[in-house]
Amino acid sequence: MTTIIAFGNPVYDEIITPVAHTDGRVLSGCSTNACLALSRLGRATGLVGRVGPDYINRFQSELVRYGIEPFVELSPQTGGFKLVYDARGDRTLDVLGVAEPIQTVPAAIVSAAAVIVGPILQETPLDLIQAIRACTDAPIFLDPQGLLRRFGPDGRIEHFLPETFAAIAPLCHVIKANEVETKVITGIDPRHDPALAARRLRETGCAIAIVTLAEAGSHIDDGERSIAIPAYATEARDPTGAGDTYLAGFLHAYLSDPFDLFRAGCTGAATASIWIEYTGPDAPITSAEVERRTASLVQQYR
Repeated sequence: MTTIIAFGNPVYDEIITPVAHTDGRVLSGCSTNACLALSRLGRATGLVGRVGPDYINRFQSELVRYGIEPFVELSPQTGGFKLVYDARGDRTLDVLGVAEPIQTVPAAIVSAAAVIVGPILQETPLDLIQAIRACTDAPIFLDPQGLLRRFGPDGRIEHFLPETFAAIAPLCHVIKANEVETKVITGIDPRHDPALAARRLRETGCAIAIVTLAEAGSHIDDGERSIAIPAYATEARDPTGAGDTYLAGFLHAYLSDPFDLFRAGCTGAATASIWIEYTGPDAPITSAEVERRTASLVQQYR
């Protein structure tokens, strides 16, 4: 039985960092990376997304190999980016392809324990999220990155706040945003005041807000508590997917104990720390190593 269903188009990306360069395009994407991490943590997952004819066979075979149930629709194009990071970790995004919006909600949604909505570029509109909400009472975990992206005048990706976000946020139980996304949504720079930024993000309508700050950790607000989460110190080979796998680790721990948000945040940090030590979809995330790193953070900082 599929227990976690994620909505978001997969992408095949080319990634260039100061220390790594993929050999061609590799499987990635917000919801895809979350499913990859969750499946390695022992959770049954399914991915809903659209892929072009050029990658459809590869995509389906890769998901089967990774233990993820594919709920795939055909699109004229496969989505993808060329990501180039500088020495500070800042990146540029050049679009290699764009898949069309997701149109269906699989019947398996009725048995889901949780739902992830993690779009790459405008493929999970308000009406889809409303349809998901109408089909299940399971908590929705939103990574808003793809809701906040559009093409700028130069053809590159820019950030903006869509009018529909005000209606989407209250449909979600958890919203996890990075520092750029948080500032777009709230107008507050979370590097200056992470607690206020997380509170303002929660006030958009979700029950729990998470703001991730890379090496500075993350901050969680549930309306009663304001919780600072440390980062797990490591050497980042490739930061692509750090936030995606943080959300996966948080969700994994949250389903086991929804009251211990500090441990859930530390589990997210631990999971992401393993992911960024590698490039591509094969990071060796294991339950044992995630638990070891989580325990280290909890013992040191609680």
